[in-house]
Order: sequence, then C-alpha cells, then structure tokens
Amino acid sequence: MVRFDRRLLFHFDWVMLLLLVMVCAMSLFNLYSASYPPSPYGIAPYLKQMYFFALGIVVMVVICLVDYKELHFWNYFFYVFVVLLLVAILIIGRTAGGAQRWIDLGFFNLQPSELAKLMLVITLASYFSRKEVVDGYTIRQLVVPLLLTMVPFVLILLQPDLGTALMLVIIFVSMAVFVRLRFHVYLIFGVSGVASIWLAWTKVLKPYQKMRIQTFLQPDKDVAGQGYQIMQSKIAVGSGGKFGKGYLEGTQGHLHFLPERHTDFAFAVWGEEWGFVGTLFFLGIYFLMLIWGLYSSVYVRDRFGMLLCFGIVMLIFWQAVINVLMILGMLPVVGIPLPLVSYGGSSLLTTMMALGILFNVRMRRFKNGREAD
Repeated sequence: MVRFDRRLLFHFDWVMLLLLVMVCAMSLFNLYSASYPPSPYGIAPYLKQMYFFALGIVVMVVICLVDYKELHFWNYFFYVFVVLLLVAILIIGRTAGGAQRWIDLGFFNLQPSELAKLMLVITLASYFSRKEVVDGYTIRQLVVPLLLTMVPFVLILLQPDLGTALMLVIIFVSMAVFVRLRFHVYLIFGVSGVASIWLAWTKVLKPYQKMRIQTFLQPDKDVAGQGYQIMQSKIAVGSGGKFGKGYLEGTQGHLHFLPERHTDFAFAVWGEEWGFVGTLFFLGIYFLMLIWGLYSSVYVRDRFGMLLCFGIVMLIFWQAVINVLMILGMLPVVGIPLPLVSYGGSSLLTTMMALGILFNVRMRRFKNGREAD
C-alpha cells in the first residue's frame, strides 16, 4: 500500500506548495500581531499554531505516501469513527462558552466537528464516484448521501454549533450540484430551503442565535451587546485605509477593542494593519491557491479523484468566503474560521489533511491514463 515511485516527485505540485507556504507565513505573522503583546502566562497562540503547522506538514507527507484510492475502502470506517466522536462529545465533551464541542486530549482540545467536514467530502466523493448517473441524480438517488449528511449535521447542531452544521449542508449541496441533478431536484431543494429557514427560525434556533441574525440586519441597535463584534470588525477593516496602519500598529486589535481577534476575526487584524492593498494581495494569493487546486482536478482521470479535489476546494472556499463576509458585516457571526489563518489546532490540522489529499491526487495523475503535460 505504501510505496515510493520517483514519478511522484516529478509530478508533485510545487506551485501549490509555494502558494501554501506563502499563505501560512502571512498567517503566522498576522497571528503574532493579533496576540501582541504576548501574555506572560502560557504559550502564545502563534507558537501553538506554529507547532500545529509543523504537525500538519508531517500529516501531509504521510498522506502523500498512501494512494488516495485507498480512501474508497477506508472512508466509511472514517465516517463511523467521526460520528462516534460526535456522539462522545455530547457525553464527555468539554464545555466552553455555552457550547460542548471539544474532547480534551491533554496536549490540545480536539474538535471533531472540524474532522466531520473533511469526512463528509471523502464520503460523498466515494458515494458519487461509485453511483455515477449520466442524466442527473433524482431525489431517490440522493437519499443515501442526504442521510450520510444529516447524521453528523444533527449531532453537531446539538452541541450547539450552527455554523459548522450549515457547512455540512453547503458541502452536500456543492457536491450534489457538481455531479449534476435533475431539474425538478433544484425546485425541491429551493422549496425545502425556504421551509427549513422558517422551521429553523420558529423551532430550532436558540434566542442568542436569533439575536445574531437580528444584529446582522441592524448592528447599530445593540452596539454594546451582540452588535459589538461586527461594529468593531468593520471599524478595524475600514480604519486600515489604502495601505494600512503598519505591522503591529493596529489599534483595534492591540487595544483589545476587537473580540476574538486571533480566531474568527483574525483577518480583521490583517485588514487594519495592511489596508485595502494588503488585503487584496492576501486574498489574491489565498484564492489563487484554491483556483490552482481546482485546476488540478483537470488532470485527474478518475471520478473519485476529481470529486475529492472539487470537494476539498469547496470546503476551504466556502469557509473563507463566509468568514471574510462575516468580518465585513455582510453575514451574521456564525463562528466559521478562516482556514489556515484563524487560530485553532483542529481546524488547521483538518485543512492540512485536506490539502495533503489534494497533493496526493495531483501526484498520482500519471496512474490514471496517459500522463498530463
């Protein structure tokens, strides 16, 4: 199962690696600024993140040594394992901030819901590659992948973690649309979506979750309460101007006006210090990395590899878009991190695992028919 082939190095995606290193380097510099001045107690967040980056690189190398087609066999074992972790969370999980989302492993707190995102991509890619339909999937043919999505969705919603639960739905819809659906399925999805919004507002959402949505629509109505994060984030980004205030010179972050400045709102620190031009540069490199990853799927000759590439890019893309729009006050605060940028061991390791699979698929494209130029 594990073997070395010299062609793997020849086909390794060095451009993708360069873009990834650039994003990681900028992220660490930003995290250092977001946690500056460092606390005299404990390990600084940027140092912890650096350790997780190093561990993530090791994980990526290990993943690249194993042919990604092995995931066809192991994906359902992975699925059951993650679901069991999500069940365990509800029993023995550590509670913080009113949510029960973590398992204390001693050296760090594991958040299984982050693993659930990657698990769902692999599971859906395996299912859709095995059950290929030429003229588009019907509702009946989507029952199994929908059930595979709903199990972790419900378990994560019970934590409660609405943002991550919605990410599973977004992943399912993105991959389902990619493999092609019958026209009537889009109509059913649309009606179901509207009905789900009504049901969630009346029966599912907790008062604080409703308040977040109301605050998003009218942030100035509760500036000192629920609207504080959004207002301070918009102030931080707007005060950066064209070229920013300079590295380590951001006032919103360093004077502690900006909450969660090293996690969900880490990119607001970058916007304040580097301004509009610096923000465009960072996002340019970040989304170029994702576009390049999507471009990699062009060289894939098997359906499973293609779906893996697409699903992983969508996983990172939608989280990035939601986080940036959240920081700009264009979406409610839902606790979605910016992959590779926001502080968090589980999120970072999951993203590095996903990128490791992406590298893996590109490296083995020569095994799927003729070699690509």
